[in-house]
Amino acid sequence: MGGSKAPILVTGAAGFIGFHVAQRLLDRGDEVVGLDNLNDYYDVRLKQARLAQLTPHERFRFIKLDLANRNGMRDLFAEQPFSRVVHLAAQAGVRYSLVNPHAYTESNIEGFMNILEGCRHGRIEHLVYASSSSVYGGNTHMPFSIHDNVDHPVSLYAASKKANELMAHCYAHLYRLPCTGLRFFTVYGPWGRPDMALFIFTKSILEGKPIEVFNHGKMQRDFTYVDDIVEGVVRTLDRAAAPDPSWSGDKPDPGTSAAPARVYNIGNHQPVELLRFIEVLEEAIGKKAEKKLLPLQPGDVPATYADIEDLSRDVGFKPATPIEVGIPRFVKWYREFYKV
Repeated sequence: MGGSKAPILVTGAAGFIGFHVAQRLLDRGDEVVGLDNLNDYYDVRLKQARLAQLTPHERFRFIKLDLANRNGMRDLFAEQPFSRVVHLAAQAGVRYSLVNPHAYTESNIEGFMNILEGCRHGRIEHLVYASSSSVYGGNTHMPFSIHDNVDHPVSLYAASKKANELMAHCYAHLYRLPCTGLRFFTVYGPWGRPDMALFIFTKSILEGKPIEVFNHGKMQRDFTYVDDIVEGVVRTLDRAAAPDPSWSGDKPDPGTSAAPARVYNIGNHQPVELLRFIEVLEEAIGKKAEKKLLPLQPGDVPATYADIEDLSRDVGFKPATPIEVGIPRFVKWYREFYKV
């Protein structure tokens, strides 16, 4: 994977997952172009600190650009040949989609459209993009399987991610653009997002403030450590989506296609109850949390649990980092970064 190959475009490179993916690609010798608009949905200083880890690298180039900027995106793909694209930039957050829905259509629909068009005109070998476990919405059949129908989203964020899967399928079908969507299940770890539970809980416990525990702590999440997500992304990226010859329009399987379009779950496939998660966090911090038990929030689902059979069969990898290992690593990073 040396110098002569066209670079890989990583969108959302200053974001939590994008930063880790870019770092991993650089570590193995790839050229990386990182794109981010550095928006202020959460603390920009954290995004800049992540970027500062990448920019000294001679094989990394940063471009500040908004996905929804149609002309800017068209020029980016026209001026720079890319081999592959890892699209991780998005307007994130389930609850925020109830407050600012237009942010989601701009980034996740318009922005994704610009990515697809760029990939089509740039003859990209493979587009890997972030979907989300939230697409399972109202489904309660566990574990969530890519072969299950996902037509009952319960947040606009989820609907925008499902739309991405549909749009990618259409481009795979029409233009034979290989597309793989990765449904991430609650990602956590060092350099994580400040709007996620682990970050909020850690900050509050260290500051001696109460934490808000939704669904009275009975929430279950398939917490997935960021290194496992990165491994899944990179392995999938190296294996371009291909048509499934056994796919039939008579009995359409939602999980595969006659087009070079794929979706996979990437989850730890071991759901953890929120109260247990908090317990492990308290041990890592060495301090008890003051809990404020609250009902389930609109747009939230009570449980997530990933079936990852297809992923492990196709790329030979299963996430396996337990929270007992992952949470202390996050706490260590948090204490160092914020000097607590």
